[in-house]
Amino acid sequence: MNVLAILRDACFFYSRHFLTIVRLCLPLILLESLTRLGIDHWLANDAPPALDLLVGLIFYPLYVGALILFLDARSRGHDPALGAVYARALPLWPALAVLSGLGTLLILLGASLFVLPGIWVMVKIAFAEYLLVLRGLTPLAALKQSFQLTRGHFLLVLGCVMTVLLPVWMLEVWIAAQLFADETPPLLPAMLLDGVVGLLQLLPTIMLFRCFMLCSEPPARQSEPG
Repeated sequence: MNVLAILRDACFFYSRHFLTIVRLCLPLILLESLTRLGIDHWLANDAPPALDLLVGLIFYPLYVGALILFLDARSRGHDPALGAVYARALPLWPALAVLSGLGTLLILLGASLFVLPGIWVMVKIAFAEYLLVLRGLTPLAALKQSFQLTRGHFLLVLGCVMTVLLPVWMLEVWIAAQLFADETPPLLPAMLLDGVVGLLQLLPTIMLFRCFMLCSEPPARQSEPG
């Protein structure tokens, strides 16, 4: 399967379950945005990058873990209640936060050596979250197994990530430049932009779930979220 086919499947799933995804993830995305904006206001837009990373480690693992569990349940034909999804996601938060922190540090370390090593690391650890959530691996074991699973699938995984993230990042930068140039953005418009961008950035998670299933299971057992 190629990137366009995976993108088509992911867009179909995303549109079909959009309202559920909004209910599942948007409250935490907006709370994450509000926290970041509050810190920026409190520190007069001089917040250290480490503090921004810490905020992400608090919220991101919760809603991404919940989304992965929801994707897995739908791929098996189940329709779980959102409360049940979060009841399973919450105990995974410490391990996912550690994994997210380690992954971010690895990507930053690679990027510091020039851009391409950072991109290479980002692709090689792309399956780590799924391995931790769905296979119960520890953060370090998930990173190691992700390196192995992505072997031979580098361009496929890279395409799944960049076909959505690159346009979304460019759109976010353009909108921010048009609306908030040379001024502190008002709270509600800034949260609205963060909410829209955050929801769009969930699409690569859906694409990578499909890619993970294709790369990790025998053809007879491959399934896709429905």
